[in-house]
Amino acid sequence: MSATTGRAHVFGANINTDDVIAGKYKHRTIDLDELLPHLMENIRPGFAETVAPGDFIVAGPNFGCGSSREQAPALIRHARVAAVIAPSYARIFFRNAINVGLHVIEAPTDGIEDGDIVQYEPETGRILVPAKDWSATAAPMPEDLRRLVDAGGLLNFVRAGGFDA
Repeated sequence: MSATTGRAHVFGANINTDDVIAGKYKHRTIDLDELLPHLMENIRPGFAETVAPGDFIVAGPNFGCGSSREQAPALIRHARVAAVIAPSYARIFFRNAINVGLHVIEAPTDGIEDGDIVQYEPETGRILVPAKDWSATAAPMPEDLRRLVDAGGLLNFVRAGGFDA
């Protein structure tokens, strides 16, 4: 991931995978295009129409708790969200995010407000909101996981030769 700038879409703590994509839709189809209009619908109806490629989902701790549905991080990535920024993640969501190529940034989010323009510099781990003179430093993602995400997920990584490439 290169340095990225996008708008923050702020959510609270304990956002579960059913908040990301309700099971009532996930059980009808696995087509991400069909699911996309329902992204975050349970907690912010119409969200899919407001998020733009390169934007950030910003949340409180324990993002992605609940069931282990892989469609949740896959759908966020399909919406072309640059990354999710949260202080912590449910372990299965974090792993699923890596597997589908979604950038997940572990960092403090207090002080980022809905609509703020956020800059992320992966080489330094710095997250900035220049209009507020606010910044934080993200925990670095281990190199092997970063390579998986940068490849677009586990399947793309393996297809490209994996760690032998």
